[in-house]
Amino acid sequence: MFGNSKGNTADTNNRESSPAQEAERSTIAHSAVPAALEANSSISSGLSIIGKIVGQGKLGIFGHVEGEVHASTVQIGDGAQVEGDIVAEELTIGGRVKGTIHADRVKLNSTAVVEGDIYHRSLAIEENAQFEGMSRRQENVINTSSRVPAKCPPAQAN
Repeated sequence: MFGNSKGNTADTNNRESSPAQEAERSTIAHSAVPAALEANSSISSGLSIIGKIVGQGKLGIFGHVEGEVHASTVQIGDGAQVEGDIVAEELTIGGRVKGTIHADRVKLNSTAVVEGDIYHRSLAIEENAQFEGMSRRQENVINTSSRVPAKCPPAQAN
């Protein structure tokens, strides 16, 4: 009953997989998981940051930022403040921004207050949003270099 028989050996052999079957399983498993997990970062309402923020993925700003912001998707919440340039693929503003904006898609919610120029491919402004500055539609908007110089390594003594 529990001994090895031809039927049991066949079942064991069927459970072993060929390299082609393993590759297929691996492909199926990897296709269920996104190729690159997008990071979600947040600056809460009680937080104030001074400096340059650079990252991939989504960034939610609900506090105060003084400096340059670079991210794939940026959301500036109601009551949030950003003083500095913003570079993003997609930008939604509900708070205050003072600086130059470079983004493919920009949306100013009704609570937005923007003081500065907006370079965009697409711009949407809701009723009651405040915008003082210049709007310029451009292709390849986010291919601009940083306005803040990179930190140089200390000089080497020879």
